[in-house]
Amino acid sequence: MEAWATYRTSTADDWPAGRLLGAKGASRVSVVLPARNEEATVGAIVSTIREHLMDRVPLVDELIVVDSRSTDRTAQVARAAGAEVVGQDAMTRGLPRLAGKGDALWAGLAAAEGDVVAFIDADLREFRPHFVTGLLGPLLTDPGVEFVKGFYHRPLVGATSVEPDGGGRVTELMARPLLNLFWPELAGFVQPLAGEYAGRREVLERVPFVTGYGVETAMLIDLLDLVGLDALAQVDLGERKHRHQDTAALGRMSAQIMLTAWSRLQRRGWAAPGTVPTPLLTQFRRGGSEALPNLDREIVVNDVSVEERPPLAELRHRVPRRRVPA
Repeated sequence: MEAWATYRTSTADDWPAGRLLGAKGASRVSVVLPARNEEATVGAIVSTIREHLMDRVPLVDELIVVDSRSTDRTAQVARAAGAEVVGQDAMTRGLPRLAGKGDALWAGLAAAEGDVVAFIDADLREFRPHFVTGLLGPLLTDPGVEFVKGFYHRPLVGATSVEPDGGGRVTELMARPLLNLFWPELAGFVQPLAGEYAGRREVLERVPFVTGYGVETAMLIDLLDLVGLDALAQVDLGERKHRHQDTAALGRMSAQIMLTAWSRLQRRGWAAPGTVPTPLLTQFRRGGSEALPNLDREIVVNDVSVEERPPLAELRHRVPRRRVPA
């Protein structure tokens, strides 16, 4: 793990846009932003990528925002800022209707035409171009790299203080111990759940995309099996600022990651075949009109089940040949 981390880790500063433009050659680069109700942040991200990496330096060939059933002005804001906007449902029309980020990512991959595809979360604040160039660097300069994962400091801003690395709570409390236990080869990834990553199209099209919050965990495990650890890399992107979720939401996220890991353990024969864990997560909400007498809390049950969109390569014949706008 230490040898891999030393060999396959770099920083965004190592990959200036001008250097990457020279290394790009005939390759085409796509940037995809999955977005659901992100009108407050998506415009600034799109504008930054277009100005710095398309107009000033022609490194990015296409910039796509996948509107994931937004109920706000996400699509309009993204389009006005210069992105091509496609609808998640439009790109998956004729296929089973799935929900969540993983399906939006799959739709974005189906819409993109680049040889290299980078995925960026649409809720980032104070976004800078190095979030893209850092991910592209190893892929455009080293043919042995198939996939690059970002990592960063994630400050947790409280009412009276800021915890510099307090943002990765699910990573530290659940995902990292889980991966270390069953997939120790992946222990060197600083941010296994990071939403910023990039890969070669031909590789990304060969792995399934899990719905919900299991997508990043499944992708790392599946790529490890498909291309091996040496083809995976990570890049330090500095600091990531975005909104944080409450503890109950983090519990639901953790449950989906655990279900995702269970499915991969079954594939390896490490979990009982045919056994399906319950997808229902019981949580408690303090007070409320339906609080039980002795508990002073409501019982809240959520379905945290995860589904999978099969590898794009298997369904390419059923995906629209042209991007369908949102």
